[in-house]
Amino acid sequence: MSLSSQKRRQLIVRTAAIGAALGAGALPGLALAQGAKLKVAGVYTVPFEQQWASRLHKALKAAEARGEIEYKASENVTNADYERVMREYATGGNQLIVGEAFAVEAAARKVAKDFPKTYFLLGSSGKPQAPNLSVFDNFIQEPAYLTGMIAGGMTKTNKIGMVGGFPIPEVNRLMNAFMAGAKETNPKVEFSVSFINSWFDPPKAKEAAFAMIDKGADVMYAERFGVSDAAKERGKLAIGNVINTQAQYPDTVVASALWNFEPSADRAIKLAKEGKFVAEDYGPYSTMKHKGSELAPLGTFEAKVPAPIMAKVKAKEADIQGGKFTVKVDDSQPKSTAK
Repeated sequence: MSLSSQKRRQLIVRTAAIGAALGAGALPGLALAQGAKLKVAGVYTVPFEQQWASRLHKALKAAEARGEIEYKASENVTNADYERVMREYATGGNQLIVGEAFAVEAAARKVAKDFPKTYFLLGSSGKPQAPNLSVFDNFIQEPAYLTGMIAGGMTKTNKIGMVGGFPIPEVNRLMNAFMAGAKETNPKVEFSVSFINSWFDPPKAKEAAFAMIDKGADVMYAERFGVSDAAKERGKLAIGNVINTQAQYPDTVVASALWNFEPSADRAIKLAKEGKFVAEDYGPYSTMKHKGSELAPLGTFEAKVPAPIMAKVKAKEADIQGGKFTVKVDDSQPKSTAK
């Protein structure tokens, strides 16, 4: 075999190897060809419609609509099945896998170790794992504080009910921020707090809300689906979380702390395409500074919230965005204060 033939064969073998590697997951430091679509998979333990997962799904569907990625996703994946689904997506050629690792932390991190050429962006309370696992969280305590200010100004009984999923840091910090905001505009407000120990059980959340309303709560913090339904049925008000349901509850939902996953998703996709994805904490990209969260439009309540309260809210919002005020991140479990 001539030297030129050997070189041609080596080039063919090397090209084939790179192609195979790209099929199994983007190689760290190796950018995709211009115009190539990144293969992205989503793995969610809850339905697509659930607040948290819906924000991830929405951001990735938008990237798909722009023609930037090929997107596949699985919903309602049980904790026991999560590792298997992750592995199937990794071996199936998906280059970026997005999901949540909160209840399957060890298994998810093991998969990431087993597939070092695949990128992972997972909701997690833990740290990034080099070289290929980045973490994120819905750090939306800033707009949660603002919605609390509004709630404090809207309650007439000075009693606010709060129904959460699980008392984990990701929920606790939003509740605590909301409570602090409510206290700023109404020092007399008292809180009833309960957790339904489920991420998606609207009937159970609804019953918990009814119990608080029966004890005098006239504003409900709807951390879970079902709470706003209870408020609507009893003619009370509700504050939304993560998503904006004002259109669905025009006479009930006063305000919502809105989470935008787009800044995180778009950053991960861009870095993955450029071969520059590294293990890092995406938490900051959920803050108002990066447009990762915001106070949702008040819609039908635009003119119903007292003007002095909204003036305080707007001033506080400006201070947050200008770096003059920092909402405390308190991950401790919130406690009821109502007698």
